[in-house]
Amino acid sequence: MEEDTKNKVIIAGVNIGDPRFESKMEELKGLAMADNFEVVSVVVQNLDHRLSGTYFGQGKLAEIKNELAVTEAQAIIINDELSPTQIRNLEKFLQVTVLDRTELILEIFESRARSKAAKIQVEIAKLQYEMPRIHPSSSKLDQQGGGGGGLHNRGAGETKSEINRRTILKQISELKARLKKVEATHETQSKDREKSGIPQVALVGYTNAGKSTTFNNLPKAMAAESIKLQDQVFAANMLFATLDTTIRSVHLPDKEEFLLSDTVGFIEGLPHQLVESFKTTLQEAKEADLLINVVDYSDPNCDEMIATTKKVLSEIGANEIPMITFYNKSDLLANSSYPIIKENEIFGSALDSDSLKQLGELIKKHIFQGFKKVKLFIPFDQGEMVSKVMNNYQVVSYSYLNEGTEVIANLSPVSQGRFKEFIIN
Repeated sequence: MEEDTKNKVIIAGVNIGDPRFESKMEELKGLAMADNFEVVSVVVQNLDHRLSGTYFGQGKLAEIKNELAVTEAQAIIINDELSPTQIRNLEKFLQVTVLDRTELILEIFESRARSKAAKIQVEIAKLQYEMPRIHPSSSKLDQQGGGGGGLHNRGAGETKSEINRRTILKQISELKARLKKVEATHETQSKDREKSGIPQVALVGYTNAGKSTTFNNLPKAMAAESIKLQDQVFAANMLFATLDTTIRSVHLPDKEEFLLSDTVGFIEGLPHQLVESFKTTLQEAKEADLLINVVDYSDPNCDEMIATTKKVLSEIGANEIPMITFYNKSDLLANSSYPIIKENEIFGSALDSDSLKQLGELIKKHIFQGFKKVKLFIPFDQGEMVSKVMNNYQVVSYSYLNEGTEVIANLSPVSQGRFKEFIIN
């Protein structure tokens, strides 16, 4: 069997005095690897400003061209979003495919999207990005297929030259109409969940912080009902390992229940096309009763990652929702003791059951506050209401009287409203 070969790429960027430039370049490398590229070289230029025509200075361009020949790299990935002019000029001079950071992220999202909504959202974002960049590619890779990486999406130079703005706008309009239908279904499901009174908890955070691992392991640590294999989400040490939102109903031993969702990871410089298009997917975060911001505590830039997450949450209107910060991967730090709880912060590891048990207790403390022990009297002719209480809530005691059933149960504020006609104290 022939082994799959990865396309070799050079990653490059211009540093204009950004103190986080090195970490951003390292992140770009991770993004390239997530798109199945092999990074063979890193090129950096320090400038006061990025050149409007070619991004790099002429001397650096000559150096890059030589580096491409030496490494036999087939493309270059730039650590910024480039203008259409910059892409054209770079491809013309370097004679290889040029991808910028935005297009790379879009390619990763396109390859990872699984749900109907995510696929439509990615396609809209991709078309919005491509519209001002329509041009016949001058890359030698135009007719190449195989190998790793996202170069397969850049192999249609002739096709691109035939597509005009009107065609793309029509495609975007059609996709948005399809998305509205998906959103309508989502809204109905969301209203049904809201009516149920079941608290909703959403995991948010920077990509590769450990949200999916937390999502998979938290219910087990809370002694929730067993998790079916198909309910697991893919977790890996990879940027954007998962893209689609997954929701799980977590049933606790004491009959308490909450909905747990794993949302798409954020990243600094997340293309605005994606933030706008992914509002449906990110709706789970906006509708949550509680957010768990999962942070990679072992990353020296974790404070900036927290700031990025808060910025995106603000953009989607979810910045006022109560939040617990879970400083994950504490086990990767030398001489670190965990789990430790400080008000709404917990330091621990998604691989450590004690950490997750403490996180679970903190979640329960937040989402079940306002629960009250109430006494209900439900007539025999409304037996289905007795079943609802017995099956869905924490029942302290019950007894059968002459005309009905008396039940003492812990109910949420929403549920108290639902059963108010039966409450007798």
